[in-house]
Amino acid sequence: MQEMQRNIWLVAISVIVVLVLLNNTAYYFLTKKTLEDSFNEELLNHANRLQISLEQSREGSEQFQNQIGRELRTASIAIQYALDPDIEKVTSEQLMELRDKLDLSHITLLKKLPDDIVLYKSSNENQVNTSTKTWKPWYEVFNQLFENKNASVDWLGQSLPNFWSGPFEVSTTDVDKLNKWGYYYDGATNYIIDPYVDYERQEAYENATGVHRMIENSIQNSDSLLEIAFINPETFPDGKETINPEGLVQGHKVQEPIFYGSYTIKTAQDTSMVRKAYFSKKTVTLRQNVDGKEIYKMYIPTFVNEKGINITDRDGQPMNSYVLMLTSDYHIIQEKLDSQFLNLGIIIVIVTVLSLMIAVVAMRYYRHSRDKVVRVTQETYVEEINQMFQSIRAQRHDFLNHVQTIHSLAELDKSQELVAYTKELTGDIRMMNDIINIGNPAIAALVRSKISQAESNKIQFSCSFTGLNMQEMGVKTLDVNRMLGNLIDNAFDEVLKYAEDCRHVTLVGKQTADFLEFTVTNTCENADEAIAKPIFEAGYSTKEQDHQGLGLSIVKSIAKQYKGDVYVTAEPAGKLTFIVKMPL
Repeated sequence: MQEMQRNIWLVAISVIVVLVLLNNTAYYFLTKKTLEDSFNEELLNHANRLQISLEQSREGSEQFQNQIGRELRTASIAIQYALDPDIEKVTSEQLMELRDKLDLSHITLLKKLPDDIVLYKSSNENQVNTSTKTWKPWYEVFNQLFENKNASVDWLGQSLPNFWSGPFEVSTTDVDKLNKWGYYYDGATNYIIDPYVDYERQEAYENATGVHRMIENSIQNSDSLLEIAFINPETFPDGKETINPEGLVQGHKVQEPIFYGSYTIKTAQDTSMVRKAYFSKKTVTLRQNVDGKEIYKMYIPTFVNEKGINITDRDGQPMNSYVLMLTSDYHIIQEKLDSQFLNLGIIIVIVTVLSLMIAVVAMRYYRHSRDKVVRVTQETYVEEINQMFQSIRAQRHDFLNHVQTIHSLAELDKSQELVAYTKELTGDIRMMNDIINIGNPAIAALVRSKISQAESNKIQFSCSFTGLNMQEMGVKTLDVNRMLGNLIDNAFDEVLKYAEDCRHVTLVGKQTADFLEFTVTNTCENADEAIAKPIFEAGYSTKEQDHQGLGLSIVKSIAKQYKGDVYVTAEPAGKLTFIVKMPL
């Protein structure tokens, strides 16, 4: 029995430990997910700020480029007034002088030939006699201007009366520089006037007010952000390059794969992830080991309301979308997780140790309480059995005296006294036999003990039992005695309030095939009031302060434990009856 109980406690402790470990494991993964979500949220916040900054920069940059375009048109008109309308009468020296006065990079004049349009005169001698037939869509723009039409091509650019200007681009004649050209023709000359400026003014504006500073600040202020790149999803990763007539590789700024930021931390999956984000219009992420460092990338598709002049697809069509790629150091989040895990490990150890200590203390307390209850029950049982056998031995010891008394009364012909004496004697014997025949020694011992208590307190205590069987009762004898003991003690306490001739208590026990029932009835003058009170609640008592009010509460809890119940009724003749009934 002890071995089985020990195993039960070991199982209980094991279950507690497993539950603690499961709870802490779940907490760890929940913490990890929370940190990762927080990490993603931080990146998304960076992305939102960068997107807003880029959009503002893009709009500001376009306005600044348009302003430069208007200035180029004004410069073209000034050049037209300063030069002869015949291109053959214009000299390079005149163009260089105007260039310097108007603060331009260079001035070029375009002449229309039967099958071409060439850069005929220029302050930049490298451009002289350069064909434009292969320039798309510039060649189309030149023809439209020579036809006295406003330029209208399906491409990036700024169209004003008799004027068109494209975005900053790489020159065919100088692949290392970015310039913005303006083209003016109103029919007053036989050439197109082409003033242009380099990228310095635009670059200074973007550095002062654009997204570059935002990118730098974001990286500097973040402990995990490593790199930010604004990607052209149509030209990523190689961009678009062409070979100019001189055989040199010519790139195109508006078709660069990275138009803001940097792209130095590369993975083989970048191209597919950029396209996935771009075409699905959903943010995607990638966790990858690059050069021994675990990095975390987020690819965020971004769409704006209007197409700008800063980015085009491979065909030169303006775009209103791009992909923002954020690269972070995953080691940072892992460090946070490790820190959390260390704290969590300490908590796990402390909670587990405390749980084990509580379990051990609870086990010891339970064993101590159980042993104490068993010891008290055994002592009570032994005492009550001894009292019962003491009564039996007393009856046997007094048997000769009873016979002598009966003989003397018979000799004296005291028939009435003889009848009274034998009646009293047979009543005591019958009661003792009834107790012995209860069928359960422990219950019999309890009843005999209560009879002795009743005699000493001058209480008229009668009892009757039917069918009690210790083997088939279905309820622990210990629990039956706890219920009967509390009910009888409660009844005794009540009747002791009254005169001796009113101290009546009755106990009836009955066992059938279906249920076990005990009834305790006692004198109670205020029975109707008593049943209206919460007498079965723990702590409630109508007795002196040294009573804890637990007796009837214990009776009810034990009955409920065996799916039974206890009831109380008020009898007409000033009596109170408690009925305990439990199914078998």
